[in-house]
Amino acid sequence: MVKEDRATWKSNYFMKIIKLLDEYPRCLLVSADNVGSKQMQSIRANLRNEGAGIILFGKNTMMRKAIRGHLENNPQLEKLLPHLKGNIGFVFTKAELTETRDRVLSHRVAAPAKAGALAPLDVTVPRQNTGLGPEKTSFFQALNIQTKITKGTVEIMNDVKLVTAGERVGASEAALLNMLKISPFSYGLIVEQVYDSGTVFNPAVLDITDDDLRAKFLEGVANVAAVSLAIGYPTAASAPHSIVNGFKNLLAISVETDYTFQEAAMTKEYLADPSKFAVAVPPTSAATQDAPKVEEKKEESEEESDDDMGFGLFD
Repeated sequence: MVKEDRATWKSNYFMKIIKLLDEYPRCLLVSADNVGSKQMQSIRANLRNEGAGIILFGKNTMMRKAIRGHLENNPQLEKLLPHLKGNIGFVFTKAELTETRDRVLSHRVAAPAKAGALAPLDVTVPRQNTGLGPEKTSFFQALNIQTKITKGTVEIMNDVKLVTAGERVGASEAALLNMLKISPFSYGLIVEQVYDSGTVFNPAVLDITDDDLRAKFLEGVANVAAVSLAIGYPTAASAPHSIVNGFKNLLAISVETDYTFQEAAMTKEYLADPSKFAVAVPPTSAATQDAPKVEEKKEESEEESDDDMGFGLFD
């Protein structure tokens, strides 16, 4: 296979990215830090076979140049330019963004801790018997980890927080995790931003449900109604509350005076003679009342019979 020259390769790359931007209305901007070539190849194949999306990476300068050259046809692509920094790439998709995001994040590979690497999360070594020989005791002492020798092996006495998220992994910590065969980290593509038909937003928006939107809307309506009632300015949100409050005032006046109206009639009738509205309670049968007593007597007789069956040690 003849390798194409660099100019031809650039031209083909520009054509490819422009074609994908025109064909796919939505995409995920993903970072690929600590993702190896073999893992990337596996992710590409899986997404392609599942029909979830097409991955495209390249130099940021080339991606920016391709997008700027295509702004005349699609000016909305300019919103992508500020986010093209670092080890960034595209996952073009026609499927649901939430589904594609989940598929991308599912392809992660466990990795051991490497000295000097930034820890993405806290790492705690649980209390355990390490299976290591007593000659490793000094190694644990250097890390201020309390140990004891149990059946000829080193046992960690307490849970130990070995690595803190955001800090670099030390050589001793990495060596200990490798000795214990612990691979605390996992690496894969990370979704940084989402592009959908000219709008760029944080991937956390994909987790918002219809119930969340409904709750926020109702909260806003409640705030508008509260402010409107407080300042005496009627709005569509406060109108039902104003009507109810007005009816309560009319009802209170009707109760305190001889004036009446249809909606207040039942209230005044109840205040005049509450016994008319009393609900008849069905009488409790004698058998039902005596039942608990019978059960109690039965339990007492069983306890007495159990006591009678007891024998002393020297009987």
